[in-house]
Amino acid sequence: MALVVAGVALLLIVLALAYLMARDRGPGADDAAIAYELAWDRLDFETLWSLSGPELKDNLERKEFLRAKRDAYRDRPQLKRLARGVSIVETRADRDAAVVVTEIALNDGHTVRDELQLARRDGRWVVVRYTLAREGEPAPEA
Repeated sequence: MALVVAGVALLLIVLALAYLMARDRGPGADDAAIAYELAWDRLDFETLWSLSGPELKDNLERKEFLRAKRDAYRDRPQLKRLARGVSIVETRADRDAAVVVTEIALNDGHTVRDELQLARRDGRWVVVRYTLAREGEPAPEA
């Protein structure tokens, strides 16, 4: 009898875990937006590829995209690691689309705000449009 009770309890636990995993929607639009901003700051083009929708891939295959970005930034190391931090200013989202405004605190004491438009595709958020919202304000001291 104890074996049957243990078996039923184990089955209920497995079913509960399966239900929770099916309901988990993964990282949110905010998480994807911050990861995208940090990838740009680090010139991490592999991550940019993964987080970008086809709208931002210039009709290039992965290898071509990575080569083009690396070539474009090879002689511009001063553009790497400019950010002290990234925060979310505003998020407007529904089930499959979001607009996230980020604020990047730069090492030189200024801030930049970007607006990222994201879409949920194949169960994950990707950036489909990226625009500068505002720049130039002194950042608060950390």
